[in-house]
Amino acid sequence: MKTLRRALTDYLKVRRSLGFKLKADGELLPGFLTHLEQATSPIITTSLAVEWATLPQDVHPAWWTSRLVAVRGFAKYLQTIDPRHHVPPLELLPHRRARAAPYIYEPAEIAALLAATTTLRNELRTETYRTFLALLALDDTDVDLRRGVLVIRRTKFGKTREVPLHRSTIQALGRYQRDRDRLLPRPSSPSFFVSIVGTRLIYQNVHETFLRLVYAAGLGECVPRRPKIHDLRHTFAVRTVLAWHRGGEDVEAKLPTLSTYLGHIGPSSTYWYLTAIPALLESATARLERAWKAHP
Repeated sequence: MKTLRRALTDYLKVRRSLGFKLKADGELLPGFLTHLEQATSPIITTSLAVEWATLPQDVHPAWWTSRLVAVRGFAKYLQTIDPRHHVPPLELLPHRRARAAPYIYEPAEIAALLAATTTLRNELRTETYRTFLALLALDDTDVDLRRGVLVIRRTKFGKTREVPLHRSTIQALGRYQRDRDRLLPRPSSPSFFVSIVGTRLIYQNVHETFLRLVYAAGLGECVPRRPKIHDLRHTFAVRTVLAWHRGGEDVEAKLPTLSTYLGHIGPSSTYWYLTAIPALLESATARLERAWKAHP
């Protein structure tokens, strides 16, 4: 069993060197090896893998699938060393968690969210939350207003990229920077967006403040789900594609540009963000009808 634990260490090291974070795998797989030890099995078998994957009770079946997927990755690695190891078929636990439909903001709703920041009592806090909604964790050195780009560091697979900014965004960031430096000349953090005491914004405070703004903007009772911060990213993707449709652009040809901007490796990842809102369906349908008339 010590051999398997050494192999697990090597497996995680190799995969992480390729850019995979494998946080869940690193937490789950030692427990699976303990399960093998208790069964006195020197190899991974399909029955033991499924038995371990389905141990948690009162969970969504998709969690069982996630546990089995972690075992499958390790088993594939081990099978190249010792073919006795089984790679359990994913069809044994085929459950998938349903995708939660994102909330796509209307332009007026985003404007209402920004206006709601005036309900925050501290002037610096108002300016911070008015500006940060799409730019959460920047350092001063990440914001190059002269060149008009943001440096997005340590994204998925450990990559860093530069994102060009619209002129209005450059102006908004510059205005915030001046207000921040006036209201708090000596912050204790290198963060671009800071709290009222000069520290980096923390998730819990951001979440609570955003929730307060959602209700102040009149969006707290939206159904089937309340808006979230990450829905702003979905909204950007959907409305960009909608603008391309309405402008008669070749959407398929331009989609890789949107993928690059969002930091995706390709359009297949970007499709996850494209929700079929009525305006997008209407525009796409109208364009298809025009194509049929042009080429009956």
